Amino acid sequence: ITFHLCCLCFFLLVPLPLTLFSIWTLPRVNNMDEYAAFNFFIYHPHKQALCKSFLPCRFNFRGYRWVKAMIHAINDINKRDDILPNITLGYQIYDTCYTMSKTVENSLAFLTGQNETTPVFRCSSGAPLAAVVGAGGSTLSIASSRILGLYYFPQIGYASSSLLLSDKYQFPTYLRTIPSDQVQSEGMADLVHHFGWKWIGTIAADDDYGKYGVKAFKEKVENAYTCIAFSETIPKIYSRAKILTVVETVKLTNATVIVVYSSDIDFHPLMEELIISNISAKTWIASEAWITSALIARPEYFPLLGGTIGFAIKRGEIPGLKEFLLDLHPSKNPDDDLAIEFWQTAFNCTWPNSNVPYNTDNRKNVTGHENITDFSSDQLCTGEENLEDLNNTYLDVSQLRITYNVYKAVFAVANALELLRLCKESGEAGPFEPGNTCAGIDDFEPWQVCRHLQIIIHFMHFLDEFVHIDEKGDVYTPYDILNWQRNETGEINFVKVGIFNMTGEGNKEFRHPRSTCNDNCQPGYRKGILQGKPSCCYDCIQCAEGQISSITDARECTACPEDHWSNEQRSKCVLKEVEFLAYGEALGMTLIALSIFGVFVVLAVTGVYIKHRATPLVRANDRDLSFLIQYSLIVTLLTSILFIGKPEDWSCQSRQVTLALGFSLCLSCVLGKTVMLFLTHLAKNSKVAEKARMSFKPIFQKIIVLLSVLTEVGICTAYLILEPPRMYKNTQFTTLKIIFECDEGSIVYLCVMFGFDVFLAILCFLTAIVSRKLPNNFNEAKFVTFGMLVFFIVWISFVPAYLSTRGKFKVAVEIFAILASSFGLLGCIFVPKCYIILLKPARNTEEIVGGRATTNDKSAPPTSASSTKTWHFHDMRWEWITMTSPSSHQQPVCYINLFLGKSQESPFHEQKFF
Repeated sequence: ITFHLCCLCFFLLVPLPLTLFSIWTLPRVNNMDEYAAFNFFIYHPHKQALCKSFLPCRFNFRGYRWVKAMIHAINDINKRDDILPNITLGYQIYDTCYTMSKTVENSLAFLTGQNETTPVFRCSSGAPLAAVVGAGGSTLSIASSRILGLYYFPQIGYASSSLLLSDKYQFPTYLRTIPSDQVQSEGMADLVHHFGWKWIGTIAADDDYGKYGVKAFKEKVENAYTCIAFSETIPKIYSRAKILTVVETVKLTNATVIVVYSSDIDFHPLMEELIISNISAKTWIASEAWITSALIARPEYFPLLGGTIGFAIKRGEIPGLKEFLLDLHPSKNPDDDLAIEFWQTAFNCTWPNSNVPYNTDNRKNVTGHENITDFSSDQLCTGEENLEDLNNTYLDVSQLRITYNVYKAVFAVANALELLRLCKESGEAGPFEPGNTCAGIDDFEPWQVCRHLQIIIHFMHFLDEFVHIDEKGDVYTPYDILNWQRNETGEINFVKVGIFNMTGEGNKEFRHPRSTCNDNCQPGYRKGILQGKPSCCYDCIQCAEGQISSITDARECTACPEDHWSNEQRSKCVLKEVEFLAYGEALGMTLIALSIFGVFVVLAVTGVYIKHRATPLVRANDRDLSFLIQYSLIVTLLTSILFIGKPEDWSCQSRQVTLALGFSLCLSCVLGKTVMLFLTHLAKNSKVAEKARMSFKPIFQKIIVLLSVLTEVGICTAYLILEPPRMYKNTQFTTLKIIFECDEGSIVYLCVMFGFDVFLAILCFLTAIVSRKLPNNFNEAKFVTFGMLVFFIVWISFVPAYLSTRGKFKVAVEIFAILASSFGLLGCIFVPKCYIILLKPARNTEEIVGGRATTNDKSAPPTSASSTKTWHFHDMRWEWITMTSPSSHQQPVCYINLFLGKSQESPFHEQKFF
């Protein structure tokens, strides 16, 4: 049988305060035979001058249990034939004194195997180094990993969860068996969101674990609109003044939920001050570093921390650990200083003939209330003490969480070495360049072990458990959600009330992680090439929105057609929802009803005009133009219906053209009326204008209308021929809908077409506003002025509203503008006349309409005496009317009425005083 010599060094960093001789500059405990050089390094604080510490120096039974779990794992591996046969593993322990400087110093010493600073990757026995396990705290792991990473030396952490260690640029060789704080922070944020808490405080230890953990937590809860009431820091070096500041903040805040991201050692002094201050009625959310700590979970602290809820690392079972822990006895290995100090501390005695100082708990604790004393106990240890009689965390195997992570870390490295051994023995191509070679188990470099560690996805064969390590070196395991409850004896129980699992389906199930190199990419995903990995290793990337993959292991995603979109799973294309202003929806039906209502109103006005066509009010200023205006209003009102419904080419081409023609006919008729009124107004002060007015025959009004309409027809024809509107499917505005709308074609022609209508409206407004003070009682000029103002207000308001809306609401805005402007013209021009015709018929006389009597005189005929002389000249009839007031002291008033043509349908009158 051939035995290989292999030195696999592990860094196990835990706060394990031991008192060692000061001459031991690098204290260690060896357990190595001629075939084994498997080294574990444990750093812990002690009080010698060489290694001063500002932290408590009492013996850490929990940390010592971690040490024993590591040794137990090594023993299990050495006994097995299915992993690393003919290879025996050993361990070595170093001390960091819980300080950064000693961590860096001992990291360099570990790499050399001596007390030098140049790495040779050999331990003191000469066997090659393989890996480091540790450290127990994030800050110390970061310090050691910066040194080890320079030489690409693999390091596996079991209790360091800081987010910084996921950065492979800074820590390229760091892996861990504990989830990153990113997962825990997200779980805490989800817990806060689940209970609906909106006002919370945070407390963090002044180290990388606390600061970055709270930072990640705050980022997540603030995105969910939860506010942070306060954010305090626990000093790393004990300061009662700073701790009392935190206590005062907790006392004064009205936040009842407080998140604490700290280790148990750092949190303990703050907790004691909180107990002294009698603070209660707070709900505490604990991080995994102290949720199961025996230092914190004491009955006397339950009034403060009762009901605490927190996250704990998944609990595991280690077969045979309890028996292995009970097998400890100093007499079995007299050189084991850790066992001797444990025995002395646990049983409060001094081991005979031992150079290990007695470690008493009666020392200065973290609150500074006790004195430091180092002395030997008067009582000697007999060796007959029974470990089962102890009441401390050393024998408590009910909550194996970090301890189980230590156990898994040992098996992770052993599994990597097994892969390295099998690669050489199988004769297959290896992962190393050049030449796809393999490394031998008896001659390898640490970076080669690191490569095998990074390839590991799980090692279920050895632990009956999947352990997935991603490309960042992080592991994904579920968290247990624990609640502190008191049992019948007054002790605190950790009651499991839930599970938080980022990789689970739902919140209660565990899903086996997907293997990058083995699992297929499901429909909805495509293959993503991983740089530096074999072609069989790929990542699965979800297709982008609007793209799908319908087969397994698709290389590319396929874009959906223009009128389709991807479903939520990105596995098939579904038809997009179509949007347009439909006849059947409420908005469309409302607008149609308004349009039809407007048409009936116009028809009613037309009926009134036809029935009373012989009355003076209807005959005034050309009733034919009034009928044309009414017809054009019917056209514009019905045109609005063309905007409703699914757009087609014919509807897109007809609706804008019809609207423009309807408005041009309406406005040109109004212009024909206002031009005549304008000339009448000018005739009062100008003989030239009076002659022009006398020569302006009614046919000229029709000519204005005809020319205006023909001009608009020419513009519309050119618009339809050169660049007509078309139906357009708008898929750019929103990805989930297709908006059916009209592409209006040439914007220039569209602006010219409606710009001509605006030009006519301006002329109508200017001529009407000048003529609004003519003396006849029912002068149309002032009503046209109001109608044009309504017209302008509507269409000026329409422009920003139209440009700021999309889809069917854009069409609705235009329809509303059409209806509003049409109703405005109808109401301003015709409603006042219909009011007189139907409700005030006594005022519908030639005298009142012509301004020869005041509108306040409700009787007819007028009371004043009058005489009329009439004469004809060509087609004009002149009337000279002399009205004599009953009062003899007033002068007679004379009027001249001019009738164009032989009828009296369109009288123009001018008031003269003589």
